[in-house]
Amino acid sequence: MSDPGPAFASLTADDHVTGEAVALDLPPASLGSRIGSGLIDVAVTVLLLIAIFIVFGIAALQTDGALAHVAMVATMITVFLVVPTTVETLSRGRSLGKLACGLRTVRDDAGPISFQHAFVRSLVGFVEIYAFTGAPAFFSALLSAKGKRLGDHAAGTYVVRERVRLHLAPPALLPPQLVPWARTADMASLPTGLSLAVRQFLGRAATLDPATRDDLGSRLAAEVGAYVAPPPPPGTAPHDFLAAVIASRRERDTARLARESALRARLVGGR
Repeated sequence: MSDPGPAFASLTADDHVTGEAVALDLPPASLGSRIGSGLIDVAVTVLLLIAIFIVFGIAALQTDGALAHVAMVATMITVFLVVPTTVETLSRGRSLGKLACGLRTVRDDAGPISFQHAFVRSLVGFVEIYAFTGAPAFFSALLSAKGKRLGDHAAGTYVVRERVRLHLAPPALLPPQLVPWARTADMASLPTGLSLAVRQFLGRAATLDPATRDDLGSRLAAEVGAYVAPPPPPGTAPHDFLAAVIASRRERDTARLARESALRARLVGGR
């Protein structure tokens, strides 16, 4: 039987860890939705380009050819580079097409993109989408596990679905028989990876076979035991010990945040 431990303790590049040490898997957008949002963006860009060309064309009737050429180059840079970069930077990864299709561009670590990411995506996007009619972008997204086009590979980004219903496992409950011990035990904060592994184990323990559950639970309990003193009462099951630690830490952190919030309110109110 393969060892399931690392599957609980490790994070992938798709996981975003919240402050509660819960990994949120941000699913990549499908190729169809990427194409749909891309067509909307292309249509908006072409309409904007035509509108600006018409305005500059009327203005160029009263000027010389050199100035008209400069105006045309400036228009191309503005429409294909400045506008999409600005829109994606200010909207934190959304263009009009992505907004319509419920998509967003994020970094490879699932964080929000910056100006640099948006600029690289727009710069490469002009070549792969407009200069080569989108063929490089299509085949790149088709071959990529995350649906990345060439601009995403260069910028270190990918596009995710925003409209996803998240199903988080219910929080672990403090076993009644361990309440007296948990109230007086000294429990340090667990490292994020270990806390996540324990949460995942508690959420999936019912689906594991008894031998695997006992083995994995014992190994996690041994790691968590280094952050807890005194140890739990003799004969405590690893599952109950882990649940008690997670539940107790959650209660203590909630109480601490409430105290800090009350203190800030008093300090602000006393000004």
